[in-house]
Amino acid sequence: MEKFSILIPTWNNLDFLKLCVESIRRNSCFEHQIIVHVNDGSDGTLEWVKAEGLDFTHTPQNVGVCLAMNMMRTKVRTDFIYFLNDDMYVLPGWDTALVEEIEKRPDNHFFLSSTAIQPHTGRHNAVIVADYGDTIESFQERRLLDTYSKLPLADWMGATIPPNLVHRDIWDLVGGYSVELSPGMYSDPDFTAKLWLCGIRYMKGLSASRVYHFETKSTGRVRKNNGQMQFLMKWGLTSSTFRRLYTHRGCEFAPQLTDSPIGGRRLWRQVLRGRLKAIWYIVKGAFHPVV
Repeated sequence: MEKFSILIPTWNNLDFLKLCVESIRRNSCFEHQIIVHVNDGSDGTLEWVKAEGLDFTHTPQNVGVCLAMNMMRTKVRTDFIYFLNDDMYVLPGWDTALVEEIEKRPDNHFFLSSTAIQPHTGRHNAVIVADYGDTIESFQERRLLDTYSKLPLADWMGATIPPNLVHRDIWDLVGGYSVELSPGMYSDPDFTAKLWLCGIRYMKGLSASRVYHFETKSTGRVRKNNGQMQFLMKWGLTSSTFRRLYTHRGCEFAPQLTDSPIGGRRLWRQVLRGRLKAIWYIVKGAFHPVV
């Protein structure tokens, strides 16, 4: 019986996608549904996905992450949706840790993240920086499998970026990913803010659920939306303020986020700073809601 529906948006990144799917098949303890959204697919991705018998959606052009995620939602068969990038490699125990955490919860009001291991960058103490290669050719798979579980990091607060997991009823409650943020810059904190608005306070990053992230930076190939300003105009505060003062991303895990996480003076100082930034962007003509 399938446990999770794993949603993987991809855009002409076939070699990494093959490795990602192989890692799921090899390193999972449970059966999972794999759903791929193929943006374009002219590199052979579409034919490969069909040949592998994977569930998929397809657009002839790159529509970005938000629309792709919502399209894949129509194929979901399980109760849980797991968002995984195509340049990620899941490590043994990744799904067991998530299932064990789910079984501890009294309801489906939670948002969980796996912990990413990355070769170059890490922010907010929610990522382990350790270099096992950043290309298919340089990937040190055997060394990674031998040592990944020994890398130190405690459970952390503020699940936001993929890989993450949410119950499909909660996904539907917030309406999935916001297509006005296409192709997808800042769609992850926006999704988290929508969860917060709907009362989700249990947001946890699991140290025992680990994936390797190659950081291929495929977003460098697209014309980006001004997600930073879109987030600010939508929510009335910057993404960084939301992360620091509401979800506390990367801090050592505490059982429950509170409804009133910050004091008035600190909040108003951050909000004022964000509003001034928005005014500056508008005056300069640098902000456009949709790119």
